[in-house]
Amino acid sequence: MPVLVITGTGTEVGKTVTTAAVAAAAVAAGRSVAVLKPAQTGVRPDERGDADEVARLAGPVTTRELARYPEPLAPATAARRAGLAPVRAAEVAEAAGKLAAEHEVVLVEGAGGLLVRFDDEGGTLADAARLLDASVLVVASAGLGTLNTTELTARELRARQLDLLGVVVGSWPNEPDLASRCNLADLPVVAGAPLLGAVPE
Repeated sequence: MPVLVITGTGTEVGKTVTTAAVAAAAVAAGRSVAVLKPAQTGVRPDERGDADEVARLAGPVTTRELARYPEPLAPATAARRAGLAPVRAAEVAEAAGKLAAEHEVVLVEGAGGLLVRFDDEGGTLADAARLLDASVLVVASAGLGTLNTTELTARELRARQLDLLGVVVGSWPNEPDLASRCNLADLPVVAGAPLLGAVPE
């Protein structure tokens, strides 16, 4: 697993904390880890981004961010509105490849979901994963509605012949409701892949 792409079923589902958990486990196992954030949106130049948060939570990891846009929008939209160059899937693959030459594990954390556009030509994280021939870890929410978005994401990965490593619930509530509890059994069924864990809220 030199490169692992981490995507979500949507925004605010716990991708960054899940990325940190995977990074921390790899660091604890004695492996060198790099975290790549292709497009950071909604953060000013002087603010800490998602990659910084992973490093804070996981410990000694190399971090790299390819582009940063101030408005909390899809990367293509944020880049266009800011008058800045967009990120291209090929650039993501190239950066991850360079990090993989120097690290045992490279984690690529997407923005939003799998098909959120990086550029106006429609390049996505899925395209970068294809170029890297990387497995994909899907981060899902716990509650009502997650089965649909998880199955749609899994279907898209299969349609693109990308390897779905598994699903992680990115924020498991302290007091899970009935839907959340039932989803623990149903998520691996709709994803066609194992439920690998649930990160506490």
